[in-house]
Amino acid sequence: MKIIEPLVEVENFDGLKIMKNIERACRTCYRSEGLITEDSYKNLIKNCVNRGHESVLEHEKVTVRLTCDIGVYKDLTRHRIASFSIESTRYCNYGKDKWDNQIKFIKPCNIEGDSELYSNWVGTMDFIEREYIAMSKNGATPDQMRMILPHSTAAEVTMTANIREWKHIFELRCSKRAHP
Repeated sequence: MKIIEPLVEVENFDGLKIMKNIERACRTCYRSEGLITEDSYKNLIKNCVNRGHESVLEHEKVTVRLTCDIGVYKDLTRHRIASFSIESTRYCNYGKDKWDNQIKFIKPCNIEGDSELYSNWVGTMDFIEREYIAMSKNGATPDQMRMILPHSTAAEVTMTANIREWKHIFELRCSKRAHP
């Protein structure tokens, strides 16, 4: 069993190019392309967002790679204006050498690491991993074994969304009411 921290990696992008492309798309609405200058995108995009004219943000996208638990990606996949490629527990057999014969679990951020609750969690993850490996040795398929994997199981996710959707995701997922 391996306990890991979550990870977010934003793929390289050219922010200036993104902003200028959004400006160019926005200026189509007003046929004001002649007003484009080196930094005219700054005020135009700020004004558009302040007025709620956010559809122009849909012309550009950003991709991230995440290592997160199943619970997190279940929350993220509710955002339908995004594309997801997710590590498949139906086809990945964590009881094989490719995965070092162990399941990776994301360390819970809402349980103190030196508490009895954390010890309970670790014990539960250890039990689940032992049973998963036993099922693998007994010939179970990953599709059968996935039924015992908890929300804490780590998974790789590639997620792409347009800028407007990222704004919406951050508004919802950074709220104090969201799961940590």
